[in-house]
Amino acid sequence: MSFGLTNAPAVFMDLMNMVFKDFLDTFVIVFIDDILVYSKTEVEHDGHLHQVVETLRANKLYPKFSKFSEVHSFLGLASYYRRFVKDFSRIASPLTQLTRKGTPFVWSPTCESSFQELKQKLVTVPVLRVPDGSGSFVIYNDASKKGLGCVLMHQR
Repeated sequence: MSFGLTNAPAVFMDLMNMVFKDFLDTFVIVFIDDILVYSKTEVEHDGHLHQVVETLRANKLYPKFSKFSEVHSFLGLASYYRRFVKDFSRIASPLTQLTRKGTPFVWSPTCESSFQELKQKLVTVPVLRVPDGSGSFVIYNDASKKGLGCVLMHQR
């Protein structure tokens, strides 16, 4: 769906309300283009998040890159952690080629495979994990008129 259209947020909200009708006001709230998942405990929240993700998958609702800038943004985020990902350049190569000037945007199975592999590498130890309370913590943040980002880093 083109989110430049005036009624796109309302259409998205209606669709998400239909998809999550069994969970609405129990542990899911849909507002404009956000899906809020809330819970009383961490264990309960893990279960709720799993249900939400599985519901999205069951309805074949998952984001796909559709333009250069989206791939470029993902590579920018992923590149920050490249020193932790073995063979980062090789894995990211299909995505990097897709961002070259003059290259037509075609999301191929090779691009999808590259994207999935990078995602998997970024969420496995030792790159990202739940802090254990020992050591020190550092917050890195950045903001612009378009958005903001923040990373909590844990030195063990």
